[in-house]
Amino acid sequence: MQAINAIRMGGVDVLPLVEGGKGVAISNGISAGHWAAGGGVGTFSAVNADSYDEHGNPIPQLYHARTRRDRHEELINYAVQGALTQARRAWDIAGGKGRIHANILWEMGGAERIITEVLEQAKGVINGITCGAGMPYRLSEIAARFNVHYYPIVSSSRAFNALWRRAYSKVSHLLGGVVYEDPWLAGGHNGLSNGEDPTKPEDPYPRVLALRKQMREYGLHDTPIIMAGGVWWLEEWAHWIDNKELGPIAFQFGTRPLLTQESPIGSAWKQRLLTLEEGDVFLNRFSPTGFYSSAVNNDFIGELRDRNDRQVAFAAEAVGEHTAEYGVGPRKRLVYLTPTDLTRAKAWEAQGFTEALRTPDSTLIFVTPDKAREILKDQSDCMGCLSTCRFSNWSQHGPDFDNGKRADPRSFCIQKTLQDIAHGSDDPAVLNRNLMFSGHNAYRFGKDPFYSNGFIPTVRQLVERIMTGR
Repeated sequence: MQAINAIRMGGVDVLPLVEGGKGVAISNGISAGHWAAGGGVGTFSAVNADSYDEHGNPIPQLYHARTRRDRHEELINYAVQGALTQARRAWDIAGGKGRIHANILWEMGGAERIITEVLEQAKGVINGITCGAGMPYRLSEIAARFNVHYYPIVSSSRAFNALWRRAYSKVSHLLGGVVYEDPWLAGGHNGLSNGEDPTKPEDPYPRVLALRKQMREYGLHDTPIIMAGGVWWLEEWAHWIDNKELGPIAFQFGTRPLLTQESPIGSAWKQRLLTLEEGDVFLNRFSPTGFYSSAVNNDFIGELRDRNDRQVAFAAEAVGEHTAEYGVGPRKRLVYLTPTDLTRAKAWEAQGFTEALRTPDSTLIFVTPDKAREILKDQSDCMGCLSTCRFSNWSQHGPDFDNGKRADPRSFCIQKTLQDIAHGSDDPAVLNRNLMFSGHNAYRFGKDPFYSNGFIPTVRQLVERIMTGR
């Protein structure tokens, strides 16, 4: 294994080791600060991060306003205060070493407002902004306003080309690096396009090489590409390091920092990581963002899968094969199913799935009365955590502040479940009933001898281990 040398990133020399940001209180200032103190790039999540009371306890993000628009304002205030708290913690711990980056999701509710207010109040504390989950055209404009470097997350050279031509070419001097996130292996939300098959992973090398060739056309020969998704042992990527064809490469670790002493996830979550098997992480499209996402295949994912399977198409009037009458809702308003689907619906009712909920695609899903009440309550409690949400039909854009479609009961409230698992993951039951994001390589915790006998390293020990190639 050749030596891991520092590279130039964001105007300074750092180890080419980047901590991946994991949203809603998972990548926090403590983890990021220690990663930066080790000489790399520490990343805290600015997605509804935690702030604390005078006793050091996380302040619950509870919402009291009556309307979604007003709750959205509450959410933005929580997000700004939380991000400022985590940025300052990271800076204090890093002691001027490495780099501190803030990770935001472009499709999170109020993303531009949040990162702008944070940068205004944390000048000199945040060295860079990492941003994905969408096409963040305005990222370079925000970076220029505060003279910080920016790091867009893309999954193809085509996406970067679009960003460059529309906006980034005007602020090229602050482009600190480009994160290539493997859409088949990364955790959280994934950038699979409509033309890519989620069941057929592609080799990242030619995709990253295509990105580098595109960047060279724009004079970005020395701008690092940060490989994210599927990175575990650097010895497996030895042919990427000091590779003149690829140019300067750094590596982002999103999953491995979960299992450290400084990681804020609970003890049950850490122990669960040590027991995962290959295939336990499931690439799905249940997210209210509409993106694919990768999460542990637990009871939460199983219920969503079953909910979507109990689904039939309906027509508002008898047409074609849709001739069988079926009453929906308390008033039993008639819709029309095929006779075969009516038989299926009656079978689901006999199993206790007696509530039929309409979707935006003229289908019905069948759930229990308790699940129906939970879905409807979560939809009505929406606080606008996304720029647009298919689950609640929220949109942050006026004048109506909805996306113009019926709320989709096949999805879920992502803010609710991520807050729950972030703050309750000492309890194994909480892990089973909530969304548990993870990269697809998480099963390697149980196979890597570094974690033998349940060993959980500090961030510094993990960085030192990675530097050996393992």
